[in-house]
Amino acid sequence: MTITTLPTSPSDSAVDAWHTVVRAAHLHDLPGHVPAPGRVETEGKLRTASVNSRAVHRAVVAADGSYDGVASVVLFTDENNRHTAFLDRLTVHPRARRRGVGSRLWAAVRDDLAADGRTSVTSETELGGPGEEFAARHGFDKALRLAWHVQNLQDALAAHPVRPALPDGYAYAHWTGVVPDGLADAFAEAHNAMDDAPMGDVDRAMPKWDAERVRAAARVIEDRGGVILSSAVVHTADGADTVAAYTELVLRDPSDVRALQYDTAVVPAHRGRRLGLAVKRHMMGVVATECPGVRETATTVADENGPMLAVNEQLGYRREREIGYVQAKL
Repeated sequence: MTITTLPTSPSDSAVDAWHTVVRAAHLHDLPGHVPAPGRVETEGKLRTASVNSRAVHRAVVAADGSYDGVASVVLFTDENNRHTAFLDRLTVHPRARRRGVGSRLWAAVRDDLAADGRTSVTSETELGGPGEEFAARHGFDKALRLAWHVQNLQDALAAHPVRPALPDGYAYAHWTGVVPDGLADAFAEAHNAMDDAPMGDVDRAMPKWDAERVRAAARVIEDRGGVILSSAVVHTADGADTVAAYTELVLRDPSDVRALQYDTAVVPAHRGRRLGLAVKRHMMGVVATECPGVRETATTVADENGPMLAVNEQLGYRREREIGYVQAKL
């Protein structure tokens, strides 16, 4: 059993071997209606790091050169999170399970984390599946319970054919890709409203956003081959536009039929005006126009996030499957 570290720009054959493991595990472990990740997504994550982080990718190489298992760990580089990391993936091909492949991979990742001075690591796992059992066996504790919620876009638009009217002084906006310069600072400030999002016991500080960071985050998605759409409610009453609410939607591959809803936030000073519902309904119209191949929107919500659960329920999201953040101290 040989464990190798992938270079910053892995070869096409290495990407193919990695993707084979990811896809086989997905098809084995998840319900058939959950779309499997595409190769564009796999290649993008292996070759382009997230904002303010670097990644280490390891693989267990079989005798024939294929991979029996893969692992990716994200090492945060922003000052408030240099003590921690995120285990983005630890996956064993179904054919190679129960042979110690996962444990060997975790031991290698744990050594990497210790050598880099990390004192904790968080990961996301499907509850009730092999990942939860593996995490418990290797010292991970539960940190935050969430679930995937999925919306059928056509049904939701039929139920809500008209976007809500906004209060006086507010207007809708949307864009594809990097935020327009005139809204960049205000968009960054709105991102900082996520500071009060439920985090449970996760040992990670929320990032501090500025205009360059929101631009860089959008560029990462594009550099990985994906598409990012943003919808906002802009407050125009004070002479300078401010972003009162926003939501982001991502296609990791332009051909995806299931889009991923990323952050949705309403700035505290503008809450109580149903702007969260408004901005998500606006996004439904945007994605239907800009990405007509999308059939579903999926998002994760913490069980304790009552306001967002209520908004999603009104817009036709259904609870699909349980997931959770788990965390280990090192």
